[in-house]
This record gives sequence, C-alpha cells and structure tokens, in this order.
Amino acid sequence: MFRATDFSETAACAVEHAVVVAKAFWATLHVLHVLEVEIPDALEGLNYLPLNYFEEIEKRAPEQLKKVIAHEIRESQPVNLVIRRGVPFLEIIRYARDQKIDLIVMGTHGRGAVAHALMGSVAEKVVRKSPCPVLTIRHPQHQFVMP
Repeated sequence: MFRATDFSETAACAVEHAVVVAKAFWATLHVLHVLEVEIPDALEGLNYLPLNYFEEIEKRAPEQLKKVIAHEIRESQPVNLVIRRGVPFLEIIRYARDQKIDLIVMGTHGRGAVAHALMGSVAEKVVRKSPCPVLTIRHPQHQFVMP
C-alpha cells in the first residue's frame, strides 16, 4: 500500500487514513513525494527560480516526509519513504505498478469545475489510470464545490 503526498493539509489527512489501513493489514507503507520538474507556464522565461531550486527541494524532501509520518507510525511499522522527479500522476502510477502496490491512498482538493479544467486533477488521473484501487481522501473541513 502506498500514500502519495504533496505536504498539504489534505495530504496529512490521507496519511492518517493510509496508516490505519497499513496497520490493520500489517502492510508496508510507501510514502511517495513527486517533485514536479516542469516549470509552470506563468513563470517560464522569468528568473524567479534559483538555479539549484529543484536540488534544494530534493534535499529537504526526505526530512519533510519523515515529519509527515513521524507521529503516525510506530517503530515496528515498515515504511518506505520515496522521492521521485517527474509528472506527479505518471510517477505515482509507475511506482504503484513497479512495486506491485495493492492500494493507493491520496488526498483530493475538491476544486471547482473551472479550476479543475485549468489545472487538471492528479487524483482524478491516478484514479482513471491506476493499476490498483485508489482511496481518495478529502479534508473534512473543506467543502466540495459542485461544478
């Protein structure tokens, strides 16, 4: 079983659910963070990002992953912390396929139709293309916006 995280509040809720499921089934928990290497179109051509931007994020990511699960996991719980670079939904699907993952647990933001059309949804793409079941978790304090 694995959990994809973007370090958001919604992702933290999904981690709680993933830990409960992993503990119940004595499963190894894989916590995956994908560094999106594509620079958004709005920033392209501008010099806002330092040259070592991605390297700095990649250096900090393992510590952030440890913090995400530190209070949720007991010492005996097997956990793999994984960082990949690429397109988030593709890397999540590749990892699930390569590791023969049984269940993906991930947060969903529940954006409105316009935001969804402009940005797309990593969770939706994973649900549609995943080689295994996907459990999506919405933050309990965020309201779903009807399209």
